[in-house]
Amino acid sequence: MSRVIHVFRQPDRFVAGTVGEPGDRSFYLQAMESSRTISVLLEKQQVSVLAERITALLGEVGKRFGDDVAAEPATGGSDSDPLTVPLEEEFRVGTMGLGWDADSSSIVVELLAVSEEEIDESVVLDDTEEGPDALRVFLSPSAARAFADRAEKVVSAGRAPCPLCAEPLDPEGHVCVRLNGYHERNPVTEAE
Repeated sequence: MSRVIHVFRQPDRFVAGTVGEPGDRSFYLQAMESSRTISVLLEKQQVSVLAERITALLGEVGKRFGDDVAAEPATGGSDSDPLTVPLEEEFRVGTMGLGWDADSSSIVVELLAVSEEEIDESVVLDDTEEGPDALRVFLSPSAARAFADRAEKVVSAGRAPCPLCAEPLDPEGHVCVRLNGYHERNPVTEAE
């Protein structure tokens, strides 16, 4: 069976979002164009890395092609609306690709489905018949910046980090690896 590549050349919306309570959230990316909506499931760390890499790519594009291309102002304000429902996962993301399309002055994000076989890098951002299903989204620099900003907010909206080890704090308690179960005794309070 040949692969399915969902292409969004001018998406009305491309956002990161979650379902569930902090500590038990599922992360999604959702692309919409006209009446078509595709949602893919991925890990929190993948969302974070994608936002970081998009920001870095925009900086690199600004250096190479001039700041006027990458510094395009954001249009339409920030999108803080929830994910569109019904939320039907097309696939779970395994491999991510990112590039710059100079012809359309767009950031290209490609998300490939988890695959049991090892993925050859040549299938990323390519239309070959063989390989995992994919979601390919073309974003203007302002839309890419808006996506990265929202993705960072979504990732950081979870549980607060422990001030010592930076691991998420659970409402039920937290065993901090930095404390290792050892607490120094305070001789002043013990003598009293």
